[in-house]
Amino acid sequence: MRHNPPACCDMRGMLSFMILWLLSKKQMYGQELAEEIAKRKGDRPNPGTLYPALKDLEGKGLIQSEQIGRTRIYKLTIDGKNGLKRACEYFYQAFGDIFEDYKCTCDIEYEA
Repeated sequence: MRHNPPACCDMRGMLSFMILWLLSKKQMYGQELAEEIAKRKGDRPNPGTLYPALKDLEGKGLIQSEQIGRTRIYKLTIDGKNGLKRACEYFYQAFGDIFEDYKCTCDIEYEA
């Protein structure tokens, strides 16, 4: 099931966070990351967006890559794990009450 964000919500700024979160689950190559992001966002990031983000995260020491044959595999570094933990804590502080409230009211009908 694909989830497309509503018109009111711009998800473009979440790409780096999504990459770090996905790599916290397992090592992945670029195409695999694009597929996983597409499952969550509803659209696949294009290579001109994804690979510069990967390069930036690698430059910051948050991820590292290894060339295996023709495939480049990405994985989280210790700094990346720590950064992801801090980001999750920040998002929870900033938005946790919204999600908790939503869970309690998710059976409310939408107004037409």
